[in-house]
Amino acid sequence: MNPIIQEVTDRIIERSQKTRAAYLKKIEKARREGPLRGELSCGNLAHGFAACGKEDKADLRSMTKANIAIVSSYNDMLSAHQPYEDYPQRLKEAISQVGSVAQFAGGVPAMCDGVTQGNAGMELSLMSRDNIAMGAAIALSHNMFDGALMLGICDKIVPGLLLGGLSFGHLPTVFVPAGPMPSGLPNKEKARVRQAFAEGKADREALLEAESQSYHSAGTCTFYGTANSNQLVVELMGLHLPGSSFVNPGTQLRDALTAAAGRQVTRLTDLGDNYTPIGHIVDAKSMINGLVGLLATGGSTNHTMHLIAVAKAAGLIINWDDFSDISRATPLITRIYPNGSADINHFTAAGGMSLLFKQLRDKGLIHNDVTTICGKGLDQYTKEPKLKDGELTWEDGAAESFDKTVFADIDEPFKPDGGLSVLHGNLGRAVIKTSALRQPTCHIKAPAVVFEDQYALDEAFRSGDLNKDCVVVVRFQGPAAIGMPELHRLTPPLGVLQDRGYQVALVTDGRMSGASGKVPAAIHLTPEAYKGGLINKVKSGDIIEIDTTTNAITLHVSEEELASRQAQVMDLYDSHYGMGRELFSGMRSTLTGAEEGACSLFVTTEQEGGVH
Repeated sequence: MNPIIQEVTDRIIERSQKTRAAYLKKIEKARREGPLRGELSCGNLAHGFAACGKEDKADLRSMTKANIAIVSSYNDMLSAHQPYEDYPQRLKEAISQVGSVAQFAGGVPAMCDGVTQGNAGMELSLMSRDNIAMGAAIALSHNMFDGALMLGICDKIVPGLLLGGLSFGHLPTVFVPAGPMPSGLPNKEKARVRQAFAEGKADREALLEAESQSYHSAGTCTFYGTANSNQLVVELMGLHLPGSSFVNPGTQLRDALTAAAGRQVTRLTDLGDNYTPIGHIVDAKSMINGLVGLLATGGSTNHTMHLIAVAKAAGLIINWDDFSDISRATPLITRIYPNGSADINHFTAAGGMSLLFKQLRDKGLIHNDVTTICGKGLDQYTKEPKLKDGELTWEDGAAESFDKTVFADIDEPFKPDGGLSVLHGNLGRAVIKTSALRQPTCHIKAPAVVFEDQYALDEAFRSGDLNKDCVVVVRFQGPAAIGMPELHRLTPPLGVLQDRGYQVALVTDGRMSGASGKVPAAIHLTPEAYKGGLINKVKSGDIIEIDTTTNAITLHVSEEELASRQAQVMDLYDSHYGMGRELFSGMRSTLTGAEEGACSLFVTTEQEGGVH
């Protein structure tokens, strides 16, 4: 193993000893006590299978056949999840063919950040993750199930399903993807039209046509944002079937992989001799594998929060320093938009997941001694799925990249590091994604221009007030303030300023996440303004310095001056009411900071007798 990767793994194991032991104890207790179909009262059990057919009722009465829960995030507004419409029936049929039963246990919400971007609904986005986790837990709470299938792809949905699934860590659980849409308008052209619109050089009709050609069919959006990062990370963690993440929907191979996922979970239940629960698969080494894969491919910075929360759900303690050190050891070997012009389909064509596993494993960057839904080790994941005479099989994947402008050889990477840095200084701690920047490092020292929300920037941009070197500060965007919305609507105007020759950067306690691009953005700043972070006291004209060589973020204002300034108190009524936001006030008030996962679900305390 790479010594840095091994050192990070060891320290996570060390710092997580008590919490991991408590988690394993919890899921072992749940294993002993359930599923309890055999001990349910007659009335309870009758309710549990009342809607089943005669044969399934007989099977569930017998207690000898597995009952698999299907939890789905299907809706037909979200293109990535529209293919899930007929998955439950397909999965039930596949599971029935191997002598088991499946029930649709519950649906969870799935909002599209692409639709809500720049609108009030986006302020529910991050909080929806914890809502999804609770929904998945409710679906599994009937104590009727021997295993679970999780159907989800995008943004907060997969992390939420992971959190919910890990709360039932004694159940074998397989994640079932649906695949990306075919390639549409090239990402470089899409970005050009967006920027032209921001400059007033393209009208709305031209912009809508470009967007429609880019997002044009069922399937995941093809850029490398959080949705595709989710799929890659989950496969690296061993929770997908090998090579299943990026097979397009509506193909015979996709259908075969879906059926195979249903069959596979039945082989992992406690009714047989290959019991493999999700709580045993997701350990420190599998989490490291997911992190390495994310950083080697320049994936979404959303996971600097999501994977911390997921780890905590499995009794593991991960922090931003772990991300930073792994990034330092992990070379960047793919260029997928916004880190390049290629899309996820080009990545697959260039070698895809099997080549990624092979390169990372052979270089000692991921752990091979892990458990997956396919057994011990990663050999199966260096293969790719094929259909031969209608039968699903796996064959050796590519030995090297078919397109080294998209997928580099690991010994000749695009960058020697993973392109994620943790900035720290008197302003606090923040994450910056450098993999998409024009230069490998960033050093900017310029006056701040302060905004209290993302919409106020528009007028300043149109009036020319930002035509200068500047660090744009957008505050009161954090988890406790307004739920930490993504701020991608800022990307086109800031990109225009950069193209005009100005040095410009963004500092925010909000998110830019999966589509962070060429503009340096210090995001997820913690402590956030609403909780008294120093960003609260920044004034326009103050000098802010960002240096990714030293990983410093510094407000150049004397301590005496800062002490004399009054903290800003924001009236956030308009962001707390309307569009359903008032329903989330309790959750918003309990969200932890960004580096703690921006999570409302866990309170870990050490008490006599263990960790709770």
